[in-house]
This record gives sequence, C-alpha cells and structure tokens, in this order.
Amino acid sequence: MTATDSIFDATDPIALIRDWMAEAGRTEPNDPNAIALATVDADGMPNVRVVLLKDIEDGAFVFYTNYDSAKGREIEGAGKAAFVMHWKTLRRQVRVRGTVTREDGAAADAYYRLRPLGSRLGAWASRQSQPLADRATLEARLEEARAAQGDDPARPPFWGGYRIAPLSIELWQDGESRLHDRELWSRDGVDSPWSVKRLFP
Repeated sequence: MTATDSIFDATDPIALIRDWMAEAGRTEPNDPNAIALATVDADGMPNVRVVLLKDIEDGAFVFYTNYDSAKGREIEGAGKAAFVMHWKTLRRQVRVRGTVTREDGAAADAYYRLRPLGSRLGAWASRQSQPLADRATLEARLEEARAAQGDDPARPPFWGGYRIAPLSIELWQDGESRLHDRELWSRDGVDSPWSVKRLFP
C-alpha cells in the first residue's frame, strides 16, 4: 500500500487513527478516546454503548470491561464487534469492524494497576449489567470489596480487556456542501494486506 492510494496520504489506517486521536487529545474537551461500541445478542439484536478505548496497538484496538457484562457476553457469543469514534472539533469520524479476542494477561494486569483505587474496587463491587435493587446495595458491595481486597486489590478474574482486530476501517472527514472525504480500508483476514478505496459521501 502506498500513500498515493489513500486520500489521507496514509499507508496504515491504524497508524493514521492513532495520529488523529493524538490530535483530538489536544482539541476535544472530554474523552477523545470515547467509542460507541456495537455488539449483537444471541437473537441478533444490536446493542451499542460508549466505552473508552485504552490502547491502539499496531494491529488492534483495546478496551476493558467486566467479562460478565452484556457487552462481554455478546462479544463472547459472536466473536465480533464494531465501533465508531467521532471528534466534533476535528470534524472526523472513524468506523471499525473486526474480530475480538480477550486481553486477559499481563497487559490487563498492568492497566488495572494504573486505575484509581476506587475504580479497582468498583470492578469487584459491580455485577455489571445485572439488576440492582438500589444505590445502597451498590455502596454496601463497595465496602465489602474494600474490606476483602484491601488497598491493593488484584485484578478480578471476571474483568479484563478485549482486543478488536479490524477487518474494515472507514475514515471520514467533513467537507463543504456535505461532499465529505470518505475512505474504506478492508482485508480478508487479520494477517492479510489492506486494500483501500474512496467512497461517495
């Protein structure tokens, strides 16, 4: 792939997204790493929610969650997910679809240790996506987690990362008169080469 194939002069769409997100970090007022993550349940009904992207690797996008949450169960069932990022200040958008695997090792441990203590204990306390009677129950579970786990809790076995390896990436940039720049990168497998084509806006 050469830069001349891309309207954004890119040779690697993931590297370009990393650059765009770094630029958004200087202009977006809140959470430039927010993504709207889409999954499907066993009946094929879609779900979408906002989560925070925590790492852009050379071949994947990484976020963290409770494996027993609705998103975790749906990812485990389908093995696929999609997300969109939108930066209002830059007038850019990224769409990604791909296969998903767990990050359940050293990288997950390292990220968990970086979180504030309250967030680490909250991961132990929350039965994410399950019914909750009232706020008092959640606060009681947090105190139970604090008593049981102390001031340096280990990462819960039900909490960790997911790595989305993209099979398609769409890059979008706003244009005058809604004549946007829109480009689709696609590949047959995670080890296959990318192809790129421009799309009508």
